[in-house]
Amino acid sequence: METDARTGERGSEDALERPADAETTETTVEVRCTGHVRTAVGEPKLEFTFEGTTLRAFLDAFFAQYDVRDLLIAETEDEATASGWADAPADQPGKWEKNPEGEQTRTYARVAVNGQFNEHLDGLDTELSDGDRVALMYPFIFCC
Repeated sequence: METDARTGERGSEDALERPADAETTETTVEVRCTGHVRTAVGEPKLEFTFEGTTLRAFLDAFFAQYDVRDLLIAETEDEATASGWADAPADQPGKWEKNPEGEQTRTYARVAVNGQFNEHLDGLDTELSDGDRVALMYPFIFCC
């Protein structure tokens, strides 16, 4: 049996061991919520600490604490696409990429890091640092 250097406790031999250099990093971000997300979370602004350094790790931890995944993440292409949009121009300026299916936001919902939509960064693999701002937006829409 080995002794855990952090706690001094002895663990079992069959326990999964993390390499010494693979310590979990905690990241604290400022979260801003709008629309239906704000209503579900109960506050417009909060600090949130999670294990990891990516937007994916943040969202997994946030969704485990707040039940807002269905408000933000589209499971299928249909849930991510609004009907009635104009066709995109043939010659589009800049970077125009979509996140892979299952990692897209719902129609009208957005996830932004420091003011930029995640699909314009590295999607859910966007690296986060302490103090970054993550906005979870799902506006109130009343339409016919």
